[in-house]
Amino acid sequence: MTQTRKYGIFSVPVIVGALGYFVDIYDLLLFGIIRKQSLRSLGLNEEQVLSSGENIISIQMAGLLIGGIIWGIMGDKRGRLSVLFGSIILYSLANIANGLVVNTGQYAAVRFIAGIGLAGELGAGITLVSELLSKEKRGIGTSLVAGIGLTGAVAAYFISQVFDWRICYFIGGGLGLLLLLLRVSVFESGMFNQVKQLNVVRGDFRMFFNNAARFKKYALSILIGLPTWYVIGVLVTFSDQFGKHFGISETIDPGRAIMFAYAGISIGDILIGLVSQVLKSRKKALFIFYGITLLFMGLFFTQQDGSAERMYIICAGLGFGTGFWAIFVTMAAEQFGTNLRATAATTVPNMVRGSLPLIIVLFKWLRESMDYVTAGMITGIVVMVISLIAAAFSKETFGKDLNFVEGDPVVPAP
Repeated sequence: MTQTRKYGIFSVPVIVGALGYFVDIYDLLLFGIIRKQSLRSLGLNEEQVLSSGENIISIQMAGLLIGGIIWGIMGDKRGRLSVLFGSIILYSLANIANGLVVNTGQYAAVRFIAGIGLAGELGAGITLVSELLSKEKRGIGTSLVAGIGLTGAVAAYFISQVFDWRICYFIGGGLGLLLLLLRVSVFESGMFNQVKQLNVVRGDFRMFFNNAARFKKYALSILIGLPTWYVIGVLVTFSDQFGKHFGISETIDPGRAIMFAYAGISIGDILIGLVSQVLKSRKKALFIFYGITLLFMGLFFTQQDGSAERMYIICAGLGFGTGFWAIFVTMAAEQFGTNLRATAATTVPNMVRGSLPLIIVLFKWLRESMDYVTAGMITGIVVMVISLIAAAFSKETFGKDLNFVEGDPVVPAP
């Protein structure tokens, strides 16, 4: 396979990728930010707000899981750009529809559809940037995409403080449709165009399971990302519930907690790219940020009789620690050949997002035999142990040449 043109870290593909992920994160996190406001307006009481909130976010994550497989396969079969266009149209229209729902059944159904659409943005964007940038620059480029994009959660919070929750969904949908105009200026990956000319299977999801070594790489790629959605989906999203059990007298605003967490994640995502570059290692940078996550998890569970301000600061620290999201997805892209790269980079983060319902099930099950805080702590310990072991067995991918394919030897097409 021949070498293709390489772009700089501030090139159009990187900037457009960052803006696309910005809109993606705005829409993805919006429900968590306006969960209480929107569900109360639909006539739910406080107990129903909690139970329906857990159910809807689980359904949204199930949509992400299914969408990750659909868009990942399409990215390797039809191209990275086809995913970037198709996914943004779907989730933009779904978010506009979200502003029109009148009951929780409709709310859950539309969030499921939105989840399917949202699943394609990050993986396709990271794959495209990884293949367009040189191996020396791609870690920084993907970190910029994720770091800038993650500020979409911060924007969602401040917009939610000004507008009604329905208008917030309309704004998200409108931003997505506007982004389509910028997407026209982005070119397809040269590596993908080369692979299209070869007689090699592309985007076959079964290939992750029909080879032991490939399955191991795929499973480990998923497991190293679990702490991110434990932190966001449990600790931060339900920080108000934890606050009550910690005896915090002030009211905790989960939307504000999410805003602080994602501000931290944004900074962490940019910084980890630089750390990885300095250390010449993805894994070393990953373990450093695991350590930061563990530190703030410990602080989170020692907030007895604390304050709302302390909770928000700790959420920001947790976000910073889980700022390994960019490197985690980059590692997934770097592990696999060009004919499976989009499928891997798109399904892996969505498998992690899709694990949130399982994490919540574990959390709920533990709550049946112990108090809320202890259940949350043990859930976190289980998640971190799994991820630390997975990271230890993962291969280093820094500086890896991505010009290769998976499967049988490649022969020219007749």
